[in-house]
Amino acid sequence: MSERERRERAAAQTWAWVRWAAARIALFTLLLGLGIVALIMVTEGPRWYPASPVRARLSIAEALGGEPAAGFARALAPQPFTFPRDHGPHPDFRTEWWYWTGNLLARSGRHFGFQLTFFRAALAPGAPRRESDWATTQVYLAHFALTDTRSERFRSWSRTSRGALGLAGATAEPFRVWLGDWEARSDGAATFPLRLHAGDEDVSVDLWVDGGKPPVAQGDAGLSRKGPEPGNASYYYSFTRMPARGVVRVRGERLDVEGLAWMDREWSTSALGRDLAGWDWFGLQLEDGRDLMFYQLRRPDGGAAEWSGGVLVDAKGVTHPLGARDVRVESRGTWRSPRSNVAYPAGWRLTGAGLTLELEPRLADQEMDVSPRYWEGAVKVRGFEGSRPILGSGYVELVGYGERRLGAKR
Repeated sequence: MSERERRERAAAQTWAWVRWAAARIALFTLLLGLGIVALIMVTEGPRWYPASPVRARLSIAEALGGEPAAGFARALAPQPFTFPRDHGPHPDFRTEWWYWTGNLLARSGRHFGFQLTFFRAALAPGAPRRESDWATTQVYLAHFALTDTRSERFRSWSRTSRGALGLAGATAEPFRVWLGDWEARSDGAATFPLRLHAGDEDVSVDLWVDGGKPPVAQGDAGLSRKGPEPGNASYYYSFTRMPARGVVRVRGERLDVEGLAWMDREWSTSALGRDLAGWDWFGLQLEDGRDLMFYQLRRPDGGAAEWSGGVLVDAKGVTHPLGARDVRVESRGTWRSPRSNVAYPAGWRLTGAGLTLELEPRLADQEMDVSPRYWEGAVKVRGFEGSRPILGSGYVELVGYGERRLGAKR
């Protein structure tokens, strides 16, 4: 090879390396730019509503436990609920949520379960210190899920946004809580009926729900204790049987549906006691018109904490409180998530209040692959009151499985 050929070959190799390096730099620059854009959207942008799966995980301990934060109000004593005011936000408390679940049937008998939840979390007490339309101390998180029993498909999504510039928020009169185009709102001066709307990808629900029975003040006249220390409690009320009707859209199909929904409302600051591992929550609607709610707060050894409790609501709306020893919860099996490798109970027997109820998940996989991760799913109910058969439907929430103990030091 001549000297000229060697120089030309070397020059060609040099230019090839330069082009490769330039391509890498361009790609890095593009990715960096996208990262900066994403950061701007998170901190300043008007439409950052990321869908799940969310890989950065928040534990329930971080969300609801811990030392009481100075400057926030705490749930210390019973207080009467005032409506519609208490449907709206309570920014003096650190956390609160508006929670809807329900079981729906299409005219063909096809079953759907849905969940739509809005969470508010305060980053600091009081109003923001800087003067800006973007400034806020409130962050909103929303979860949406649909169980399509016939197709054996469960889908879930999550969105977050700041409570500023109309991106997310809550009002009492007229009632509305929203994050982007996901919302629950009144259609006028009266609170009910409420419109629930959420959708992502090829799934959406557009429902109207009525109040049904009167609201149930949970715990001690609305003060739901969850630990031994003052303030280990939330203010908690429920609408346990809300007639629902509307439309489900899934994978190009539009289906008219009817059924029953359940609404839970809670607000608190550092509600959970230290020595807790999580909880199992059951919200059941029986075909004879009764509703049963029971939550079992779990100790690290798996036993029920003394702060567990619930309520049985008869067909006329009369409530019968249930203590920790009034209901026995037995797990009937286990399901392990292929995504998180977390093992959850799968099937339960509830015994108490004269009832023996067997609960079966509509689908085994109803794990909310969001942050924080938990299992929340539709169940069918079969059982007995004495020798009389009992049927029903409901929802179960399993929180804290696969996490460190809630009271552990961080």
